[in-house]
Amino acid sequence: MRTNLSVAGRPRSFTVVGDPDGPEERPLVLVFHGSKQNGEAHRRFTGGTLDQLALDGRAVVVYLDGYRGNWNDARAASSFPARKERVDDVAFARAVVDSVSGTHRFDARAVVGVGYSNGGQMVFRLLHEMPELLAGAVVVAATMPDREGFLAVFSETSERPLPFVLVAGTADRIVPFEGGRMAWWARAVFKVGGVTLSAPATADYFARRNGITTEPSVSLLPVRHGGTNATRMERTAYREAGREPVTLYSVLGGGHTVPGATPAPAVLGRTGTDLHIDEIVGDLVVALTRSA
Repeated sequence: MRTNLSVAGRPRSFTVVGDPDGPEERPLVLVFHGSKQNGEAHRRFTGGTLDQLALDGRAVVVYLDGYRGNWNDARAASSFPARKERVDDVAFARAVVDSVSGTHRFDARAVVGVGYSNGGQMVFRLLHEMPELLAGAVVVAATMPDREGFLAVFSETSERPLPFVLVAGTADRIVPFEGGRMAWWARAVFKVGGVTLSAPATADYFARRNGITTEPSVSLLPVRHGGTNATRMERTAYREAGREPVTLYSVLGGGHTVPGATPAPAVLGRTGTDLHIDEIVGDLVVALTRSA
């Protein structure tokens, strides 16, 4: 169901997948697409795999549309139209939750933000500027800006710790796994710049925000039937009793891609298959449903 609404005087849109009269304890999943996409393009890009969460009644899934293909995230060096025109995407996210609450049954205390690339950066912004909106987050192919390049408050403590999952390809040519600056061509194409933390440092940052002080455990995921050794996935799990968990899935040899059965265009690199994005988000959805 595609819906239009006005936020701060701008026309905005989103698409909802799910039975309006489904279980009231199910979470709401907000999906933020990458640069140069919209919600429907991202849905095709991932083979519609997140729809399954809605089709089997586990969640309501919403694909939000950015402004002219982008989100006004919290990177100081962003220069696409959403930033230049000061589009209020934080208010848009809040308005979407409010709008869907009038059409679909879901648990407003269990809203999950899922973001890819620029959409992942938007989730970072929400976690820092509107932490009360989300109960969990999954970020793919995006790492935290450094302190100087982050427009929101860079803070290693949080009044609202929540489960956080990061997925990153070790051979990502757009968002370097080891952090630093994007390649010159990526900065030109995507109109962004600045310095980012590495994927492990990003996971460490969110673990500290959750009050986790123990060392993480590292394990290699089993190869999925029909998968490939070229893109094995490694799990780094930050766990401590009484603390919200943080997980980093490193796609070994993976690119700027979303893990799943649908491979990304070759130019973006290899796609992880040991664990699919609907399974990653589904695990978080189940955890939130049990804790409701």
